[in-house]
Formats: sequence, C-alpha cells, structure tokens
Amino acid sequence: DPVAKASLGPNFSALLTTTGDLYTFGYGGSRINGMGCLGHGNMDVHPTPTLVNSLIEDGCYASDVHCGEYSMTVLTTEGEVLTCGSGSYGRLGNLETIDQLYLEPVELMGAEDVTQVAGGFAFSLALNSGGIIHAWGRNNEGQLGTGMGLAADMYAMESLPRPIEGQLEGRKVTRIAAGHTHAAAVTSDGALFTWGMNWVHEPKLETTLLHAKIVDVACGQNYTLALDEEGRVYSMGKGKTGVLGLASTKTIAYPVLVEGIPEDEKVISMSCGWAHTVCTTESK
Repeated sequence: DPVAKASLGPNFSALLTTTGDLYTFGYGGSRINGMGCLGHGNMDVHPTPTLVNSLIEDGCYASDVHCGEYSMTVLTTEGEVLTCGSGSYGRLGNLETIDQLYLEPVELMGAEDVTQVAGGFAFSLALNSGGIIHAWGRNNEGQLGTGMGLAADMYAMESLPRPIEGQLEGRKVTRIAAGHTHAAAVTSDGALFTWGMNWVHEPKLETTLLHAKIVDVACGQNYTLALDEEGRVYSMGKGKTGVLGLASTKTIAYPVLVEGIPEDEKVISMSCGWAHTVCTTESK
C-alpha cells in the first residue's frame, strides 16, 4: 500500500499507509531508556519497516502517528489515542511511569474525538474536533502550554492529559505542531500561537502576524514555520544552522517573512527536519 505519512523520531520511525496500517523500524528501546517504542511487544531492533500486528488484531487502523524520543503516539481512525514505549516523565498519558510494550489507549482521551496528534522529544499533544488541545508528558521548558507556576523545574511533567487554556480558551484550534521542547497552534481565525523552549510557558499570540491569515504550522528542533493563505512562509526560533531561511544564523523571537522564495511561487506545504527545512511550491 502507498505510504500516507512518515514520522521520523531521533531513534526510530513509523510509516502509515493509505489503508491505515502502521509500520515501525529502528531502535526498540532498552531497560534504561524505556522499552516498547516500536509497539511490537519487545525491545528488539527492527532494521526494516515491520507491521504493528497488534493494531490489526485489535481491529484498529491508524490515521496519524508521532515518534518521540523513546515513545510513540498513534491516532486511530475512530479518534482514539494510543501510546507505547517509555513511561518516564508521564509521556504515555496514563498516570503510570511503567513502560508499555504494546500500544494502549490513553484512557482520559477516550471520550474525545481526536483529529490530530503531535509531539516532541518527551511530550504529546492531541487536538479534538472541538478545537481543544490536550497535552501530557515532560514540561521542563513549558512545552505543554499549561503553565509552570513560579519557576521552571527540570522534572516538571503531566502524567495525564491536560487541556491547554490560557489565551487559547474560547478559540478553536485547527492545526498543531511540536518541536523538541516547544509547540505551536493555528486557530480557525488564522492566528498563530507558540509556547515552550523556556520562552513562554503558555500559548502566546504572535501579534506580528495579525495582518495575515495563517493556515498551517510546522516545527523543527528549536524553530517554527507558519504558512499563510497567500502561500507566504514566516519563520522564528533558533537559526543556528540557517534553518530559518533568513540569510542569518541568529535567534529570532517572533515570526519573520522568508523572502528568498521567488515571488511568482507560493508555498503549498512545509516539512521541518531537526536542522533543515523543505517547502514545496507551485506557480501563482
């Protein structure tokens, strides 16, 4: 079957076919780092894509997948969220810190009709059909968007899904994305919100983009790209490798228009790697 989506993590990867089958490959975990991230019931290394049979046995088909550092989050066609792998820092969303060798439901998300999942190094986000985001996992840099009290704590975490509120309360989110320790969301009125990286610990409206209607967002390791309805791209974050496309390696704390794309081309999709970016365009 043709591949519909690929999710590449730092240690393992997943492929999702058009028929909803899930294949995983790479590092299977360890007793130290956590076991079971591939969902095959063991911690074996799989050098080639291997079908996750337990999903088929349960009559489940996948519609979205995210690969974290040592855990995986999967969305089924029924809107159910499943996780497996390392349980440390609450990244499985089930209160326990025990590793899961197979994909298991995130119980608190059972009543939510989830439409998209995303995540970073050790946290996950789930967007429901009502436009509300739930977050769980590590929160040492405010990447969950749920606030951090008075100070950042390297052990901060949420072991159960929590709704992200703050400035997003009352707004309908349509797209989510996440990087290493930060995340971003687009709302139905075309606004962009970002949080994490120890810059802000709750969703922050990017006011410099209020003149544009944002329709999509993507995140790399420490940077964010936003796409507006006219096909223009804006970037922000740490530009160390030139990843922002701004002819600079500086850190930019707010979205800036990427001007290097030819004026007669409009961007239709974006993909953010760890330290590089790819955009596809079409003629205007």
